[in-house]
Amino acid sequence: MTYCIGIRLNAGLVFLSDSRTNAGIDQISTFRKMIVYEKPDDRFMVLLSAGNLSISQSVREILQLESIDRGHNRPALTIWNAESMFDAARVLGAAVRRVYQQDGPALQAAGVDFNASMIFGGQIKGEAMRLFLVYSAGNFIEATRETCFMQAGESKYGKPILDRMLTPTTPLDEAAKCALVSMDSTLKSNLSVGLPLDLLVYREGEFRSEQIVCIDERNPYFQMICSSWGQRLQEVFKGIPDPVWDGGATEHPLCTPSDRYELMRKLARPEDRIV
Repeated sequence: MTYCIGIRLNAGLVFLSDSRTNAGIDQISTFRKMIVYEKPDDRFMVLLSAGNLSISQSVREILQLESIDRGHNRPALTIWNAESMFDAARVLGAAVRRVYQQDGPALQAAGVDFNASMIFGGQIKGEAMRLFLVYSAGNFIEATRETCFMQAGESKYGKPILDRMLTPTTPLDEAAKCALVSMDSTLKSNLSVGLPLDLLVYREGEFRSEQIVCIDERNPYFQMICSSWGQRLQEVFKGIPDPVWDGGATEHPLCTPSDRYELMRKLARPEDRIV
């Protein structure tokens, strides 16, 4: 299992992935799940992969060579000549389907699901930034202003902080902090996600990024996130009043009049008593 996050904001893009893969409790390995496809001053694309490692590694290699025939004597479509991120995502979907055609039957015969999902985002010159979530069938959905982030892998533990904090106007550094808190929550609750992490921040219109970092257990900023987030959560939790059952003078009573209470009560009849 793994956990990957992609965030699309007005100011740029944020990508974060862990690096743990495992085929059992005693077979834990580390593999990088982030790869950057870059053509200076023309395009900058980032791919995060989750799911079966052999599938995602094959897709990553094929993606650099994969093409879609456009006919009419037009050059085949690749990620290197695509005029939009949508077309680049189509090429990625075709790469996923090619791997399925090559390996799917053998995996199925071995009782292994064809399981892979990928976050793919970036910017091509002349177009706005875009972010996609690509599924194992090769189809994909795009991030919108209403849902400005994508998750792949073990997403449930880290989603609440993203839901509460992220909007398209969130500054990039604040979004990176939010992604790291989301990852810390996941690391805390699921052993199948693990360090080191890869974090990349892309600023709109630059077609390059110098803000790339590999984060391990010795990273001072992530150590601070891990310790302070848990401590602040405890402080906020303790600051919330305990429930008051009898109402009293509290401003926020737990029990209020309701007919629904009676639906839960089944009172014994006199004839049901045990003598």
